[in-house]
Amino acid sequence: VAGLCQARSWERFAPLVCQEYEGDRNSEGQRHGFGKARLPNGDTYEGEYERGMRSGHGTYRFKNGALYTGNYLENKKHGKGVFFYPDGSKYAGDWVHDQRQGHGEYLYANGDTYTGEWVNNKRHGQGTYVYKDTGSKYVGCWVNGIQDGPAELIHLNHRFKGRFLNGNPLGRGKFIFDIGCEQHGEYIQPMQVKEIEKEEEEEEEPPLPLEPVWKVSEITKLTTWVPQEEE
Repeated sequence: VAGLCQARSWERFAPLVCQEYEGDRNSEGQRHGFGKARLPNGDTYEGEYERGMRSGHGTYRFKNGALYTGNYLENKKHGKGVFFYPDGSKYAGDWVHDQRQGHGEYLYANGDTYTGEWVNNKRHGQGTYVYKDTGSKYVGCWVNGIQDGPAELIHLNHRFKGRFLNGNPLGRGKFIFDIGCEQHGEYIQPMQVKEIEKEEEEEEEPPLPLEPVWKVSEITKLTTWVPQEEE
């Protein structure tokens, strides 16, 4: 293992970077091929390099206990890879320029799981979230990490089909019960009741938004549900 101090092009005006590196190099002396490196902060990398940068398949171990194994492109996680986080959670799937993006599965520290589409590190697009404690699962659309759009919320013996907005059901939908009936209705957003203004105005925190309330319209026999029938 040899010590290495060099100024990289993107660190032209920064102090020299000192690292330990053992591995292949090209004719220009750049890391190229397979190698092992220990960074100044205690992190380590073992894998492929291309013209001085992590490119190809490799394993990066963080000093805090996190670990990434997968593909790199120009020092960034890019392609397929698995990231093990210090809290015990794990993501396995697609990466684009260090971001969870594409399709992937995330196992959360509390046992919940999400499998579906990602954009910029957030759940975005179509995906399924399973709650470990209850076994319930949300199957539908996500926008910037929040349940938003057409979806089903499936429980042990019944399910709800409708639309979500900012994480809550809103608008028309129906509950489908395994006993053989459906309850149609609508989730309505309650209005905030404004208190009578006092003579001396006092600064108060804005009220928290009220959760939508379910209003039943009818109960019918169980009908065959085809996804294309409703938006």
